[in-house]
Amino acid sequence: MLAQTYLRQNYPNPFNPETWIPFELSQDTEVTVAIYDVQGRQLRQLQLGMLMAGKYLTADQAAYWDDKTESGESVASGTYFYRIDAGDYRATRKMVILK
Repeated sequence: MLAQTYLRQNYPNPFNPETWIPFELSQDTEVTVAIYDVQGRQLRQLQLGMLMAGKYLTADQAAYWDDKTESGESVASGTYFYRIDAGDYRATRKMVILK
């Protein structure tokens, strides 16, 4: 079992038009990743569901974002933030999309 839950830097960063958001879980928990613009508006929420403790580091395991909002629109070039909620753990990191 991992010592702590941890949100890693998205890959690639900067990206266009898709990115993977790797993370590690110290315990089985419900996981959600939310994407925000620089004004703090939530653009997309990725419900990953109940996941087992472990490392989610590769493209086929990590959270995936295709640069789209909830309504399916592609976002513009710029800085965005992603936040993970996993049990009691919450962390935010910055990412950049260049088109």
